[in-house]
Amino acid sequence: MLQALIFDLDGVITDTAHLHFIAWQSVAAELGIQIDEEVNQSLKGISRMASLERILQFGGKVGLFSVAEKVAIASRKNDRYVALLGSLGPESILPGIASLLDELRSRGIGIGLASASLNAPGILQALGLTAMFDYCADASRITCSKPDPEIFLAACAGLSATPQRCIGVEDAQAGIAAINASGMVSIGIGATLTDADLRLNSTEELTWRRIAGLMELTDRATAVRR
Repeated sequence: MLQALIFDLDGVITDTAHLHFIAWQSVAAELGIQIDEEVNQSLKGISRMASLERILQFGGKVGLFSVAEKVAIASRKNDRYVALLGSLGPESILPGIASLLDELRSRGIGIGLASASLNAPGILQALGLTAMFDYCADASRITCSKPDPEIFLAACAGLSATPQRCIGVEDAQAGIAAINASGMVSIGIGATLTDADLRLNSTEELTWRRIAGLMELTDRATAVRR
């Protein structure tokens, strides 16, 4: 029996990637680095400091800033991102997600969040979804970022759920790797993702029928291995 569904936030519940891009682009420009959408895509699913390191590497400026300076740069980016979050509301929830959360709630299935964003609680509040989530694991609760499975294991623990009886939903390759490493069943949202147990093109395809079917197939495969 499925115990819980654990969601990534950005790109699965809502899409704030464009807000991250605007904030990073602004801060990077001040450092003399011009980033594009390709660079922005490489930042999906990783922490703020890891994102900054990638941007510095892209701009050929690795080693030019002290730890304190990098923390200040990352904080400046976050301040601009938080200011942009004011544009979010219930209408910013991705297609199909609100109805799926209602379905999960009605069936008594745990609902968790595993997001690298320290702003996750505020984003859920802006979307009007705080009460829908039973447990939220964010970057403040972990030491290792995705693709390490720590954040998904933390979410399972917070939900008192067994990883093998849970499904994780991600839109980033690092997130899929983290779900798989945790022992959970993985669902990937996005055409370019690999290694997910089920890959869908959009959140509109993330229905209860598909989720139940995936768990049934997983149970059969486990029974055969035994």
